[in-house]
This record gives sequence, C-alpha cells and structure tokens, in this order.
Amino acid sequence: MSEATIAKKAEVVKNVNEMLTNAETAVVVDYRGLTVAEVTDLRKQLRDAGIKMMVIKNKILERAVEGTDYEDLKSTFVGPTAVAFSDEDAIAPAKILKKFADDHEALEIKGGFIEKKVQTLDKINEYATMPSREDLLSMLASALQDPMRKIARAVKAVADKKSEEEAA
Repeated sequence: MSEATIAKKAEVVKNVNEMLTNAETAVVVDYRGLTVAEVTDLRKQLRDAGIKMMVIKNKILERAVEGTDYEDLKSTFVGPTAVAFSDEDAIAPAKILKKFADDHEALEIKGGFIEKKVQTLDKINEYATMPSREDLLSMLASALQDPMRKIARAVKAVADKKSEEEAA
C-alpha cells in the first residue's frame, strides 16, 4: 500500500474514533437482508431524530476502538455493520432500531454503548422499551397535579358548604 493510502485510512480511523468518542450512544447493527427501501426508511427515521447512521468497515471500527472504553465492542464487528450515533438523546437510537427490528426481522442489533458505557444486548433492549424523557416528564406532571386537584376539590367543597349554610 502506498503511503497516501495508509494516511487516508489512518484519517478515516481517526474520524470514526472521534465520532465514537463524541457520541453519547452508538448502536451496532447488522442490516443484511434489508431492502434499499427499508434501509432508506430506517435512515429517515434516525435522521428525523437527529441520529446519524453509517456503514463502516469492520477493520476500521476495530482500529477506531483500540485503546478506548469501547474495545469490548470488537466482537460485534462481524459481517455487514452499520453504526447509529447520537450525540444528544441517549436512548433514541436504541428505541428506533428496536422498533424497526421488531417490524423487520432482517435487522439485527449486535451491541453498542449507551451514555458512554458498553451495554449488553439485553440492556440495550431494556433501554429501548423505557418511556421517552417527554413521557416520563408527562407522568411526573400528572402525578404532581393529582394531589393539587384533590386539595382544590376539598377547598371548593368546604366553600360550597359554607355558602349553603349562609344561604339557609
């Protein structure tokens, strides 16, 4: 190989390493068996959520994770490999990919890391089934409103009773 080719590959490895380092979450998948239309649909869903998905050669991924906290992912770099990266929402890639994999048997989640920690496949699936941040905030708001409603009803009942007594 020429020095130019080696330098080019080293630059690609460096870029992938930076993407992994900067990502909050990365999920590794095998997309073999998906049609072009299905892959396009998946990419659109991920892009709409601010997630980038790239098909990356396994050797480049192996070199990119060397010396990082993500070396345990090397065993997932087998066969056709795509990686979904998210810098913001830690759970969104797992949620979207799990839902898509449930609808399309050809997509296989192989592993990944969430919140910068390598997770087992079971853990990734567990995160994928968790309610979103917005849903959790909605549940919390609802739980906080319920006692306030009860207090308001009690105060109104007392006020109504006093009004009835004064009218009588």
